[in-house]
Amino acid sequence: MKPKHHITKRKPRKLARGKVAYEPSAPKYDWTAFDALTNAAVLKAARSDPDARPLSDAQLQRMKRPNAKVIRRALGLSQSEFARSFGIPIGTLRDWEQGRAEPDQAARSYLKVITHHPEVVRQALKPAA
Repeated sequence: MKPKHHITKRKPRKLARGKVAYEPSAPKYDWTAFDALTNAAVLKAARSDPDARPLSDAQLQRMKRPNAKVIRRALGLSQSEFARSFGIPIGTLRDWEQGRAEPDQAARSYLKVITHHPEVVRQALKPAA
């Protein structure tokens, strides 16, 4: 797999009337050896590199945290609507969305429940008539 942008130096070539045209030089890296690798060989090489090992399924799962902004947008709500609907202080929601604060474990669990069952949470929080 080649990167989208090759870094190359361009060589000037003089044309008539003082104009200059640039010809690309050879690419900085020869990707033919990499292109010849199979996906299995690439994965094996990546796993053998101690500095760039792919994450295990357990590590990846641990990194997946509910993202308040993604949840709110998926529900089609503004910040104030989301905060009011689910009883979250607007300042706290903004801090989560802007990365100034991380939801604690209880808040992450609450966001997970909101993700899967938003109507049930709204119903449970609705004032009794």
